[in-house]
Amino acid sequence: MANSIAFKKNYAGILDKVYQRESTSACLNSDKTMVRAGRGAREIMVPRISVTGLGNYERNVGYKTGAINYEWETKTFNYDRGIRLFADAMDIEETGIEDAFVQAGGELQRVQVAPEADAFTFAQIAGHKDVASTTTDFSEAEAGDVLAVLRSVTNEMDELQVSTGSRFLFITPTLKGILDDFSLANPARSNKVLTRFSRIVEVPQVRFYTKIDLLNGDDDKFGYTKAADGADLNFLVVEKSAVVKFDKHVPSRIFSPDELESLDSYMLKYRKYGIVELMDAKLDGIHASIAGTTAATPTTQSAPANDPVQTQAAAQQTADASTAKTDAAKAEASKATAAKTNETSK
Repeated sequence: MANSIAFKKNYAGILDKVYQRESTSACLNSDKTMVRAGRGAREIMVPRISVTGLGNYERNVGYKTGAINYEWETKTFNYDRGIRLFADAMDIEETGIEDAFVQAGGELQRVQVAPEADAFTFAQIAGHKDVASTTTDFSEAEAGDVLAVLRSVTNEMDELQVSTGSRFLFITPTLKGILDDFSLANPARSNKVLTRFSRIVEVPQVRFYTKIDLLNGDDDKFGYTKAADGADLNFLVVEKSAVVKFDKHVPSRIFSPDELESLDSYMLKYRKYGIVELMDAKLDGIHASIAGTTAATPTTQSAPANDPVQTQAAAQQTADASTAKTDAAKAEASKATAAKTNETSK
């Protein structure tokens, strides 16, 4: 039994290491010591601290008395996902329990858990109704275009005194590649705006949306998908302290065939219960760049007013049309007169 327990502990550690390596949003995890359980089972309480400023010091009186306001923001857990996997006892005997479950668990973390956790994190942040955002089409952009937008965002955050010590830039590999190529090809041109970020993290587009749908597992549909009303993200600037993100409960247990009544199999249960939320007072530290498309402007065939050749041709066409209409009218009048004369002679 001791070997089984030791293996389970080792297995849980391996899963965590795989998740940390494969996740692009793990750097936003909150310090759990700053969070305490709320009254409800699905709530936590996050401290919100403010202090008064300085006053004059008077030699006969001394210091002015200020105050510390220590309040709590209540946030609700919003992520509860899980899965169970089976492995037949004979498959385990032939491959070895440790190898089989480490490989299966590692694959679960790498292909499913980490990508979904990232997509959920970024969608919760970028999709928040009070987060500042801009919509820009970078599909044919050059590095200068991207750098200009980043400079605008960092300038605004700097003026709002948002810390650069934990200011992260999450960006698609495509845009990051454009910036990297620019730096190599133009060593004399400035890309110093990138130093305004303490960390730059590449996020694959398939994890980078403003909104996702978490599939419930019915009809063999698992994981997540981009929501119908979701949009691609170009980049996301996040000051870490603005985010409340941690997993409260991540159990992972292996059951042997002796513990299962109806199957001669090993079973793995995995559950992830946590939260991704934003601090109401720190939304200045977040900016989302949303991918957009530029609408095509309808074209017309009218000649420019300052083109004398085309203007003269158009005038001639109008005159010709007018003459044709006049000739047609005269012909119709002649026919009518002839018809009337014939009627009179009869």
